[in-house]
Amino acid sequence: MNTEAGSRVVGGGRGGFSLRPKTFSSFKNPVYRLYYGGMLGQMAAMNMQLVVGSLLIYRLTGSAAILGVMSLANAIPMICLSLFGGIIADRMQKKYVIIIGQTAFAVVSLSIALALTLGYLSVENPGSWWILVISSMLQGSTMALILPSRQAIIGEIVGGEQLMNAISLNVMGMNALQILAPALAGFLVDAFDFEAVYYTMTGMYLMAVVFIALLPLTGTTVKGGVSALTSIKEGLNYVRHDTIILIVLLFTLFAILLAMPYIILLPIFADDILKVGASGMGVLMSVSGVGAMIGSLVLASLPNKKRGLLLLASGVLSGSALAGFAFSSVWPLSLTLIVFVGLGQSGRMALSNTLLQYYVKNEYLGRVMSLFLMQLGLASFGSFAAGVLAEAIGVQWAIGGFAIILVFVSIMALSFVPRLRRLE
Repeated sequence: MNTEAGSRVVGGGRGGFSLRPKTFSSFKNPVYRLYYGGMLGQMAAMNMQLVVGSLLIYRLTGSAAILGVMSLANAIPMICLSLFGGIIADRMQKKYVIIIGQTAFAVVSLSIALALTLGYLSVENPGSWWILVISSMLQGSTMALILPSRQAIIGEIVGGEQLMNAISLNVMGMNALQILAPALAGFLVDAFDFEAVYYTMTGMYLMAVVFIALLPLTGTTVKGGVSALTSIKEGLNYVRHDTIILIVLLFTLFAILLAMPYIILLPIFADDILKVGASGMGVLMSVSGVGAMIGSLVLASLPNKKRGLLLLASGVLSGSALAGFAFSSVWPLSLTLIVFVGLGQSGRMALSNTLLQYYVKNEYLGRVMSLFLMQLGLASFGSFAAGVLAEAIGVQWAIGGFAIILVFVSIMALSFVPRLRRLE
């Protein structure tokens, strides 16, 4: 383990899992509570977006390939700009970066709502779906520039002993919103149409701005006199020579590429395979959030041991459950399986994030987190490929095949990558 990481060791604790006061200990920090409120507002809107964005463009076009195009439009700026987001996180006050980004999200959401209200974005105007592709590109650009700051600021708010607890509670909040927000979005679509959801999302983003504006300024790492390209090169060289950071990033990349495409193609499962519509799609995402929330609570309570092994186990679990979900056409079985999909996804997200922040040197934290978050953009290439593949062989074989590969990769890593398996 790096010397710098040693100063940020998470408290070991003893015993197994229990929902004792330690589970929620980070909430004793008032600054973390403000950050958490801002996170809840932003993630509520983003979870609604997962339902309405993909469902709206699918209903406008009826094309799985165009669903993939929208995902690709989100991916390209995330890949191109994420490293610059990491530099911003290492050089600037993260509070201001987050406020600007959340305001930009609100503007994009409001623009779509107005386009729907004015009737431009509609089935009667066949080419109007380009608005959703452009908005996806703008959202990808914004996420690339602010998410490294939003992740890295956690370490500045809480002490080293609270790092895994704070990250797990952060993931728990996102998962709680995955239970509530998608179902709410689905019901709003069925009751009032899509524009009601986009106006609600705008309000959520503005609420997030208020909470983050109340945060005090946190520490920054300023590197004067070093160009952006030089700073990027330094970060890449650091990752290339740090085996632990590199293998965590690589496994996370494979897991995201193979596990995440099902989300963008979920409207096809909801409308064409399970035949449950927008409300059913919202319920599927919410039930997935139940499993994810359970996983987050468990991780927040566990001692800081065997996190590498748990990361690999989460890959096996999410891949196996996703394969079963992909080939299921029975509603109760699909609901059951997607709980375990969420549980595995939550474990991967929290554990990989914690391991990276635990082992990385402080001066490279923003740039390493930008590489971690860049993988969300690369995952959209997986979604695009899955969309094209779904047109050729069907969505069940496309997603099911990806899931089976994820199980194989996770088992191979368990067997042949002991450095990852033994990470504490």
